[in-house]
Amino acid sequence: MSATGREPTPATSPDDLAGSLREATFVRLVSDATGEALAATGLLARALDDTPFQASVVRPFEDPDRTTETDITVAIGHTQPTADVTLTDRAAATAFETARELGTADPALALAGTIAAGNVDGTVAEAAEQAGLDRRPGVAVPTTDLADGLAHSTLFVAPFSGDADAARAALADLSIDAHQSAALSADDHRRLASLVALAVTADTPPRAADAVQRALRPTTGGPFETVGGYADVLDAVAREQPGTAVALALGHEAVNEDALAAWRTHAVRAHEAVSEATTGRYDGLFVARGDAMPTGTVARLFADYRAPEPVTLVVTDDRAAARATDGRDVTETMHAAAETVGGDAVGTGDRARARFDVSTADFIEAFREAV
Repeated sequence: MSATGREPTPATSPDDLAGSLREATFVRLVSDATGEALAATGLLARALDDTPFQASVVRPFEDPDRTTETDITVAIGHTQPTADVTLTDRAAATAFETARELGTADPALALAGTIAAGNVDGTVAEAAEQAGLDRRPGVAVPTTDLADGLAHSTLFVAPFSGDADAARAALADLSIDAHQSAALSADDHRRLASLVALAVTADTPPRAADAVQRALRPTTGGPFETVGGYADVLDAVAREQPGTAVALALGHEAVNEDALAAWRTHAVRAHEAVSEATTGRYDGLFVARGDAMPTGTVARLFADYRAPEPVTLVVTDDRAAARATDGRDVTETMHAAAETVGGDAVGTGDRARARFDVSTADFIEAFREAV
């Protein structure tokens, strides 16, 4: 039966969700365009065994486009009025626990999802360790070409970000061959990690030292060189190519190269925006303005590695993204600003998006008033 018209009734536990999925004859999974939500979608879809399902990634402000009658609709990473279940907090971890109840759970995908969320879940990390996924010294990148991996990572911002030649030169200074990652010693990996840590934390807010930790001492496993690199690709491809994103989350290796291409494109756009944005600082608020860019990723990079204030707002001509690093609910602030100018806002917790049809200056002023 269709869920249209029902009130959302979030599952109280992975057991409840697993039970509902077992009884369903057709399942619909609607993922937000983030790495964590995409990973959670993949975990649930893979665990459905022979149960038919429909999975899709929906960018902010896009219509979910309900085309099929289902027994249960699960919204992941965002709320949806017609969803039977909504997973927002700990989405990847909850999906992993649900998948284990159903009998099939990929710890590498689950760990990648929690890394993408910026907060590695202890239960997932323990399961990954028990599955034999080992941590090693070094940096989390998805490719065997280290210069490619360092330049296109969106896990951090460094002087060589977005520039593979600059990354290759930095590796050469350490006498590390960018194309020989498999031959690196533990000491080589440690020196590489030190290079990134020092490059990232020089003249940056104190929080950068914590943010870069998810890119260091990576876990190996999954379809790419490291699980952290897998997380980076998931987050990028969810935002750039939703169709490829779903196939990647479902484990179709044929799309890996397309996913890496989307990751490179996304990274170049994001790092160019960080470098070229016009910035301003207000009491408690850091603002970055620029042309078309992946606002969500740019807001995260500024918030973690550049912004001297606890709230970051990234604005283009008609879109905005905000991040908070002090625990506040920036979603309420974004909704208030959007309402002031007749726009729309979505988000949860410390991150939010908006779209509007007024001047950039007017939206920034509305947000400043709401902070």
